[in-house]
Amino acid sequence: MHRPIDEPRFGDEGSGAGHGPVSVPPPYRPHPAPGDTPGPWTGVPAPPAGPWADSQGTPDPGRVDPRVLGALLARHGWRRRGGAAGRYSRWTPPGSGTGTSLLVPESRAFPDCEDLLGEALTALAHSATPSAREVLTGLAVPSDEIRWWRDVPPGPAGIVPWTVQEQLRSAARQLLLAGALAVRGRAGYYGARHRRPAQASLETVVVGAAPGGRGLTAFLPVAPGRPIAVRLYHALHAAREATDYQRATGGMEAFDTAVEAGVSRELTEALVALVRGTEGARVALEWAPSAGAPEGCAARPEPVEFSPGDLPALREASARYLTDEPSVPVRLTGAVVRMRRSGPRGEGTVRLRVLGGAEVPHVRVSLDEEAYRTAGHAHLVGLPIRVVGRLESRGGFRRLTDASGVVPVQVDETERDRLMKSLQENLDFFEEACGPDEG
Repeated sequence: MHRPIDEPRFGDEGSGAGHGPVSVPPPYRPHPAPGDTPGPWTGVPAPPAGPWADSQGTPDPGRVDPRVLGALLARHGWRRRGGAAGRYSRWTPPGSGTGTSLLVPESRAFPDCEDLLGEALTALAHSATPSAREVLTGLAVPSDEIRWWRDVPPGPAGIVPWTVQEQLRSAARQLLLAGALAVRGRAGYYGARHRRPAQASLETVVVGAAPGGRGLTAFLPVAPGRPIAVRLYHALHAAREATDYQRATGGMEAFDTAVEAGVSRELTEALVALVRGTEGARVALEWAPSAGAPEGCAARPEPVEFSPGDLPALREASARYLTDEPSVPVRLTGAVVRMRRSGPRGEGTVRLRVLGGAEVPHVRVSLDEEAYRTAGHAHLVGLPIRVVGRLESRGGFRRLTDASGVVPVQVDETERDRLMKSLQENLDFFEEACGPDEG
């Protein structure tokens, strides 16, 4: 386990985005510092504080279901070694079995249930066993777990090199983002569409790395993360089946139908990143014991495995999704944030901050001279414009073509004041675009 580190936001390009010099962390961190709060993609999945946990993240024994604790211990490799039948069981850490054992009551009907649970939770909080933190995380916030594992050569002392660990983290981020995008609608290629709300839906995800650096576990809180886990469950199995079909027949038809299950260019690219440079990789999902398995999903899903031999099929599917996704007709409203043209007259290009009508943050629009002048006047008085056109898939749905019907849109005073303030803060952009060199 490692100390929390700064990680790039979901969607940042490149595995090293946002990183500066990195120091080598200690092998584990048994005691969280007071006030520590877990963020997404931290090295240690510290249990979040809240109504179910104290200030250091240890769950409240009065709210813990002993059966859920036992299920989590078994999931994370702890071994049940007897106990008083019908009253309590004894659990020892995974591996050699050395270390503090835990007494876990069979149910809350046991007279000393809360005392035993309190002692067990305290022992977990102070344990140096890596899985102890994961058990506490699953208790503090009921979470579905997604595990990634890559078969890669070890580095010195059996530890996977830092750059290879970063490749795993980057692929995991891409896969979760693909699942979050699929929750918002089915598409072979999303580009910039839905990206902002999809990234926001992953802010509560907590991640812990397995010892050695070959594995990674993401904890998705059941609320609101369950839809993402369910979508990934269906999408991963559909991608596996489509890949098998392509390798057996050479046909890509199965990837076309797999879109309905959540498979997309974003997901196939994530799988390529996960498998590339390895001898194989697998992804496993496990449902929160307190919530049970969702409808339509196996109670104990088998891991989905991919190998280097799958890469040609996945790459071909990715390219197919990119070229086959059609442009989208839209009628959007946006605030002009930049204007540019080559001379004092003629057509020009404007950049709009989208306020409504399309699930993208910004678009570029080519306008004729009259429409360009209308956009400039609206920009000067702090009004957005409405425009009809087609969002082109080329470039990630960031360009509007065949634009027509450009008109200013009246807004309430509060929104207009906000737009005017934005104009004043970005006056340099407007002056640059409308200077003598650009019109």
